[in-house]
Amino acid sequence: MTATAFEYGPEHVFVDPYACGDDFLLSPPNPADRLDITLDPRDRRRLDLHAALTAAGIPPRPEDREAIESLSALPGSINTTIQRWLHHTL
Repeated sequence: MTATAFEYGPEHVFVDPYACGDDFLLSPPNPADRLDITLDPRDRRRLDLHAALTAAGIPPRPEDREAIESLSALPGSINTTIQRWLHHTL
């Protein structure tokens, strides 16, 4: 005999830990505490490519690192085109 979920008592209620108003585990970030660092364009393209791949449902694997580094070294217009292609896969 198999048991079903409702045989074990009342339904479980989902509790959102962030819906408690002002009771946060961490305080909101202070914009004055941000570091004044600019990213190298190649690093920015690499991060953007990682994000675009992940958003398209293709999370990069560790063995993809060399390919992503090579693509990030290409001009920004090529990286923008690749990201546009990935966004159209959604």
